[in-house]
Amino acid sequence: MWPCYVINLAENIRRMENSARQLDAAGLAWHRIAGVKGSDLTEAEVAAVYDARRNAVDAKYPLVRPEIGCYLSHIAAWRAIAEGEAEGGFIFEDDFAADDTLAPKLRLLSEEQDMWDMVKLFSYDDAPRLVAEEPLGDWRIGLPYRVPTCLIGYGLTRDGAARLVARAVPFFRPVDEDQKFIWETGLTVALVMPPPIIVGDQQAATGTIGDVRRAARSGRSAIGHALHNLWYRARYAWQLRRHWKGAGQ
Repeated sequence: MWPCYVINLAENIRRMENSARQLDAAGLAWHRIAGVKGSDLTEAEVAAVYDARRNAVDAKYPLVRPEIGCYLSHIAAWRAIAEGEAEGGFIFEDDFAADDTLAPKLRLLSEEQDMWDMVKLFSYDDAPRLVAEEPLGDWRIGLPYRVPTCLIGYGLTRDGAARLVARAVPFFRPVDEDQKFIWETGLTVALVMPPPIIVGDQQAATGTIGDVRRAARSGRSAIGHALHNLWYRARYAWQLRRHWKGAGQ
């Protein structure tokens, strides 16, 4: 079976212990990926990977340092899969909570990947719209019309991971938001139904991205921010419709 990788900042010991306990209990082999702490990055290091000019035009809001560190952490996990011996791997952020179907679902996913390059193991939507689906043992796997936000748990083929690494830098959106733009990544993204993980304990010694985001200023007025987000959502919806129309859906 493919290996699992857990992204974890060194300070978040409790999160790592929770992740290890769940994966060990499920009998899953795993490796820790040392997370990148965005607040420790120099201005030069940020400038080398973050396209602030593109962000101002094509993103919802400026990225905060934890989001930049988060993106770099996922790139490290992608690289581990791309350079590994297995045909793919599974990546978890360290605040996941798994149910007892995680291990059997990962075993099935490791055996058959004809439908996808990336498979999401979590969704906020209990009944997402699927444009295609097929059985996955006793469960289902399908192609969601709209890729779920959040990268708390997902699988990647080795080829898919290599393709993400090749295009990742410079980035201008949050890493989970980027994966929704499938016409840009070129990856086919599937979703396991029902998903085997949920969001777990959010306590973190380093704080959360949400904490920093709420304290940050976007540089726009409230009206300007609202209009920009309205334009962003409308353009995404149009691009999404065009993508699936081109795919014959």
